[in-house]
Amino acid sequence: QVQLVESGGGLVQAGGSLRLSCAASGRTFSSYAMGWFRQAPGKEREFVASISWNGGTTSYSDSVRGRFTISRDNAKNTVYLRMNSVKPEDTAVYHCAAAASRRGLAPRTSGSYDDWGQGTQVTVSS
Repeated sequence: QVQLVESGGGLVQAGGSLRLSCAASGRTFSSYAMGWFRQAPGKEREFVASISWNGGTTSYSDSVRGRFTISRDNAKNTVYLRMNSVKPEDTAVYHCAAAASRRGLAPRTSGSYDDWGQGTQVTVSS
């Protein structure tokens, strides 16, 4: 099991940028594929981005591709989500997740992930 703590959320104007971080502790971070998901009020949780254990494979939802970038630093046990050109519809609680058995992949489904963080709120004003 790995413990995940997100940070970096906040209030940002449309068109602005944010960088979210997810710090992991516990078992070996590089054993995991990592993902970011988000959930807006009244909506289901949705996939945002994911990255394989070594960063060699990434995947993005259509709604964020070209604006968001996922990356990881295994030496720091941290995964990042750089959010550029944010839109009001990006407002949500963002959660990071770890997938123990999918390390070579960049999974897009929440069922592939074993451990989740509590989330960090991102609010984009228009």
